[in-house]
Amino acid sequence: MSMRLMVVIPAYNEGATIRALAEEVLQYGLPLIVVDDGSRDDTIAQLHGLALTVLENGHNQGKAVSLWQGMQYALAQGAEAVITLDGDGQHRPVDIPRLAAAAAQYPNTLLVAARLRGRENAPKARRRANLVADFWIAWAAGQWVHDSQSGFRLYPAALLRRFRPRQGRRYGFVFESEIIIEAVRGGFPCLALPIDSIYQQGARASHFRPVADITLIVRMVAWKLLGRGMFLPGLWRALRGRREGILST
Repeated sequence: MSMRLMVVIPAYNEGATIRALAEEVLQYGLPLIVVDDGSRDDTIAQLHGLALTVLENGHNQGKAVSLWQGMQYALAQGAEAVITLDGDGQHRPVDIPRLAAAAAQYPNTLLVAARLRGRENAPKARRRANLVADFWIAWAAGQWVHDSQSGFRLYPAALLRRFRPRQGRRYGFVFESEIIIEAVRGGFPCLALPIDSIYQQGARASHFRPVADITLIVRMVAWKLLGRGMFLPGLWRALRGRREGILST
């Protein structure tokens, strides 16, 4: 992995999964930053003794704030790209080398590790909500987007230096949708790398609220569409390219 990569994991009450996840990430020799978002459980204690960086929020501020803090720290340390994973164990670090290889082949590209294999394993409500989000985000971006709600991604540093996210806890899950739109509009293509869809039995409930968070995402997208006269060419390009943008790496 010749590119200088760093990994960021936002964590909120992930004591049950965070240590095993961090240990697996560290096997790939990449610097790891865990941003604890005011956890009330033993998330931080679980990380004791591991060779990683922990950034702590004094109170819960939402996923967007935690991601941005970790990303900015990584950029300050000279990262050329930042890989993000969720802390609940649904992403397999074994796919990190595949993301790194794809980044070498497709520089200045936002890579989404898309849960396209075994999507039937996902809860129906989550699957429907994700498809709704995919449609609206693809329209605003002008390119079809596969699994727009996956938090397992590789962001080029150049994109992170140009993007300025909405702040505040209520925008926790808007960040990852908005940055896709702004990436494609700004000349950074978005490509999908297929991964397995993993939903473990007994895992903690998702922090994602299918109705409330999709509403916020759609509202954000609506403003972007209204600002471009509904951007009908984007809708056409997105629908025409629904089978495109999936890597075989």
